[in-house]
Amino acid sequence: MSRPYELEGRQVVIGTSVGIAIGPADGVASDQLMRNADLALYRAKDDGRGTYRFFEPDMDAQMQERRGLEYDLRKALAAGEFELFYQPVVHLETNKISGFEALIRWRHPEKGLISPGTFIPLAEEIGFIVPLGEWVIRQACATAAKWPAGIRISVNLSPVQFKNPGLVQVVLGALAASGLSADRLELEITESALLDDSDATLGMLYRLRELGVRIAMDDFGTGYSSLAYLQSFPFDRIKIDRSFIKDIADGVGSLNIVRAMAALAKGLGMETTAEGVETNEQLDTVKSEGCTEMQGFLFSHPLPVDELDELLSHAGDARDSDAASAA
Repeated sequence: MSRPYELEGRQVVIGTSVGIAIGPADGVASDQLMRNADLALYRAKDDGRGTYRFFEPDMDAQMQERRGLEYDLRKALAAGEFELFYQPVVHLETNKISGFEALIRWRHPEKGLISPGTFIPLAEEIGFIVPLGEWVIRQACATAAKWPAGIRISVNLSPVQFKNPGLVQVVLGALAASGLSADRLELEITESALLDDSDATLGMLYRLRELGVRIAMDDFGTGYSSLAYLQSFPFDRIKIDRSFIKDIADGVGSLNIVRAMAALAKGLGMETTAEGVETNEQLDTVKSEGCTEMQGFLFSHPLPVDELDELLSHAGDARDSDAASAA
């Protein structure tokens, strides 16, 4: 089934996922067998597609939990259960906060804080990520408008949200409603959002740039087309993925990669943010290798909005921020 086919002069590939239920062990009635086969199909898709899975009894419980979470997710926005946490970004030359990254959290009334890694993929799957992402942009802009001038706000765009034709109007509306200057909003785009239809992708990037907002490539270095897009579009910033920072002190491999990325960004007139900085050794290294900013637990964990005033007023050397880091 995965063999390429010719269709109207174009080569297409069909993928197949299969769920299997066998009677009578998995059900006697036909509708029960179909239902259990469908549960197995969901598992096959979750495991990466292009594979098959047999029904297992625990799939039923997992699916019930998933459906309950989906139901709660659909009503959570109207119920005001989402909130934004903000992680500071520190300029390495001045040791001052230059911006914050907005990170969504779901405070479930019964389950407590639910990880974005749990609900974001579900939101993308059920088509909820666009309204959720729009809320994040509006809320982040409204919050940042109250900060001192010069402090920017960074917002992540999911691949689905980036491809939404209404994105430009959403950004315009959020800026107008909040009064935030466009150059204080930075939109972070991962490489996965850039992989399909390069003409449409570049078109969207330039339309966003025309608004005056800043554009950053997030998780730089984790894919294969980053360099191609750096040639095609003048990003304001690249964010070096935390996987390279984590291993920067363990060998020359990651160190050389970070050094090359920082040099590349400088040559292209772009700033560089090192993500996931957790130790003083990592801080010294990314600074000496030419990164312009850092972000990570060494300075501060993501914080709720009501804890930002103190952090802003005590923004100093990243090594002397124990109070902020412990918050």
